[in-house]
Amino acid sequence: MLTARTIAKETISFEEVAEPSLEPGHALVRMHHVALCGTDLHIFEDDYPTDLPIIQGHESSGVVEAIGEDGGAFRAGDRVAISPMIYCGQCEPCQLGRQNVCRSIGCIGCYSDGAMVELLSVPVEKLCLVPEDLPLEIAAMGEPASIAMQAVNRGRPVAGETALVLGSGPIGLLATLYLTDLGVTVLCADTEADRLELATAFGAADTLLVDPRGAFPDAEQAARLDSLTDGNGPILVIEATGVPSSFENAVRLVAGAGRIVQVGISPRAASISMKDLPFKELDIMGSRNSLNLIPDGLALLARHPDQARALMTHRFDFSDLPRAYALMGNRTEKVGKIVIDMPAAQAAGSAASSQQAVSA
Repeated sequence: MLTARTIAKETISFEEVAEPSLEPGHALVRMHHVALCGTDLHIFEDDYPTDLPIIQGHESSGVVEAIGEDGGAFRAGDRVAISPMIYCGQCEPCQLGRQNVCRSIGCIGCYSDGAMVELLSVPVEKLCLVPEDLPLEIAAMGEPASIAMQAVNRGRPVAGETALVLGSGPIGLLATLYLTDLGVTVLCADTEADRLELATAFGAADTLLVDPRGAFPDAEQAARLDSLTDGNGPILVIEATGVPSSFENAVRLVAGAGRIVQVGISPRAASISMKDLPFKELDIMGSRNSLNLIPDGLALLARHPDQARALMTHRFDFSDLPRAYALMGNRTEKVGKIVIDMPAAQAAGSAASSQQAVSA
């Protein structure tokens, strides 16, 4: 089978390797689609705490080809997304039910070989059944949907509250979608107007365009914030950019007794006043991975097919994977989610086109 291995910085080697054998408790999944995210770009650019070479791909979907002994309820032909998180089950976070921050956490496609292969062997407990009405290319985005849902759940949202989502990239947009489903009024802020247009489609009641060179919010935006929050500020803020100044804005703008969830990741330091946290008595929470929420993420995408498809801005064939990374890296084009069509998906698409031609 064909694999794509990142062997060095910005270098991919397409290699023919033997297909995996079927093991007890495992499934062989014929990969159809792999979605890319910022972590994939960091690995590709050798700017991530993992060792090269590695086969990337942690957001993925495919079709079960075979099930080993003790394979549970799954059957050949099942359409599945794959949960990439690996945890020990023994450390204190795991014992507390917080496997998403396991002390020895792993991730298929980030710390061990992943889904950029034609056929992947994966433990059956990592399989997530795809809803019948959800296309497989959209199902590859079940993992980022689960990340957004974990962040929202950490914030303990209550219907009728007002939340501010800072950043309208894929995670911020999916958080907006989920919060709206929960009955929360959502305000979205971003530095790019086109992303805010998407945020409106994802349910935002109002949007705020951030000028990186000016004060945020400006006088007119502050008045809108006040009108939507009775002058109190949002009770919940989801910070989804990882930009230090954005976290500083979250602390400054959140209501007293409010909650901030930091899901954007950055090694940079933020500067906040030591009085804001106690004076407002804030709850500040981090959010990482998800607690087995990929099935919930798939259901969210299935409930909102138009928004889910709007996230997917680009598709590339497997052989064009280097071009996909180049597009992400040059940062000159607006990019949402990039989905890679694996050979099985390409073959299925060709077969469908041929069938349509015969029918016509």
